[in-house]
Amino acid sequence: MDDDARDRIAEGYRAFSRETAVEAPAYSALAAAVAGDREVLAFLAGLPAERSTPPLVLAVLRFLGGIPADGAELRDRVLADGHRLRQTLLTRTIQTNEPARCAALLPALAMVEGPLALVEVGTSAGLCLYPDRYGYEYDGRAVGPPGPVLIRCTTSGAVPVPAAPPEVVARIGVDLDPLDVTDPGDVAWLRCLVWPGPVEVERLQRLEAAAAVAAADPPTLLTGDLLEQLPAALALVPDGATPVVLHTAVLPYLDADHRAAFVDRVRGLPVCWIAQEGAGMVPGTGEPYPGGWGPHLVLSLDGRPLARTAPHGGRIDWLG
Repeated sequence: MDDDARDRIAEGYRAFSRETAVEAPAYSALAAAVAGDREVLAFLAGLPAERSTPPLVLAVLRFLGGIPADGAELRDRVLADGHRLRQTLLTRTIQTNEPARCAALLPALAMVEGPLALVEVGTSAGLCLYPDRYGYEYDGRAVGPPGPVLIRCTTSGAVPVPAAPPEVVARIGVDLDPLDVTDPGDVAWLRCLVWPGPVEVERLQRLEAAAAVAAADPPTLLTGDLLEQLPAALALVPDGATPVVLHTAVLPYLDADHRAAFVDRVRGLPVCWIAQEGAGMVPGTGEPYPGGWGPHLVLSLDGRPLARTAPHGGRIDWLG
């Protein structure tokens, strides 16, 4: 086994263990166990680097047989079912679709003159294309229609909470492998991407409710690379609508050249651009964290940072 690959993977799992100690203690313990298990590390070192990451490996284990009880069960499953695990890791990707991120998108969207045509790249199943269909509570202040999806959010600073959601007249998503909320297998995968922990039940309930909203009025989903499909997506924008290109927690999955090409492209288009990404993923939004992730995301409008937000929703800290 390549010692450098093993050490790199082990350090990644140790970092993930620290990051998830509060939000997902079960995953934190499993990641720590992997970091010290030479047999599991050897298996992971035989995968492409992007397929050996803790969130993907733990989600696939959960998808195939539930969350391992401890590091010993995890090792036994890797050794006994390595072929199926490898095949699933090579075909599935992290496509977390957290509707609660819409609570941060909503104030930025309300700053754009409507009606709006939303074009989301890295859309997964498109659940963040329905910010006008969800209900919100910002520090207890209600916004949006009543219904099964209620997103609570705490704030600091002068968050420009709108009196009502903006008008959305088109919902268009682009993804390498869009998920279908009417497909039980795709919904099962979305559920497995929700980390186990104190807010798991709430997130799963919200996911199911948002999936029902999307199933009742499906978005237009385009399959392919975000750069290649962006012109086709924008061609679907109806006359009279303001096109808004948006994305949340997508750019770290692109290599540096691809990310730079996307940023250059979208900056040169006659669109509004709303991003909710790790610091530094959009130039001018701070110093990047290793791997593109950190304790918060940065909400930006046309490249101008507006707020720091919780990665899975629930908090906005507006910048001065």
